[in-house]
Amino acid sequence: MGGTMIKEFREFISRGNVIDLAVGVIVGAAFTAIINSLVNDIINPLIGLLVGGRADFSNYFIPLAGQTATTLAEAQAAGPVLAYGSFLTAVINFLLIAFVVFMIVRTVNRMRSKPEAVPPAPPEPTPSERLLAEIRDLLARQG
Repeated sequence: MGGTMIKEFREFISRGNVIDLAVGVIVGAAFTAIINSLVNDIINPLIGLLVGGRADFSNYFIPLAGQTATTLAEAQAAGPVLAYGSFLTAVINFLLIAFVVFMIVRTVNRMRSKPEAVPPAPPEPTPSERLLAEIRDLLARQG
């Protein structure tokens, strides 16, 4: 039974789609670093410039135990905290990353050569057209 499982596993691993998936995961991990750098190092500072500060809301929080603190870390050390700013920052980063990926995919799709359209086959002649063609052919043979 063990030999059969090894054989099945070898067949599973050697399938093209499994290899493609593995390559996709590896390239995706490397691509994630590029996208994160683009968002964190280029786009977020530009947004911060537009809004007059940093585009980081991670220090926005509501202390749930009444503690007073100036940073999220201090508040978390003193008790439970509703860290809505971290969530807001994560949502904004997600939207920015999704938009950048959308723009990249859109550009790649436009750069790909479009397959040439195959002209549609001419429509089949109607019964009256076939009959007229037969009459034409008979007249041509007689004439």
